[in-house]
Amino acid sequence: MMTKKMGGVLLAATLLGGCATPQKPLYNWDGYQKTVYQYYQQDASSPEEQIAALKESLEKSRAKGQAVPPGLHAHLGMLYVKTGRTELAMAEFNTEKSLFPESVPFMDFLMSKDKGSFK
Repeated sequence: MMTKKMGGVLLAATLLGGCATPQKPLYNWDGYQKTVYQYYQQDASSPEEQIAALKESLEKSRAKGQAVPPGLHAHLGMLYVKTGRTELAMAEFNTEKSLFPESVPFMDFLMSKDKGSFK
């Protein structure tokens, strides 16, 4: 009798386990992590190359209908500041704020720091 119950439990577990589908990732990380790593390597790639890589990642995410990861717009904004394009940086910081409300205090800090002229 115990064997039948155990067999029924194992059968049910097997059937339910077969129903599980793999979860799609929450964010499209694409080349974002590699770009951040290059940023800290300083000589690996120029800010312009990093901007191009992040913009490409944004386009791929849009094309796939996937969300970009937290920090991507903030990092892009910091690269824009580094290249002297403050208006574009502020737009990216605002985008980060709207997508990730938890980033508002940090984005406000970056936006107020010498009116975006930090380096």
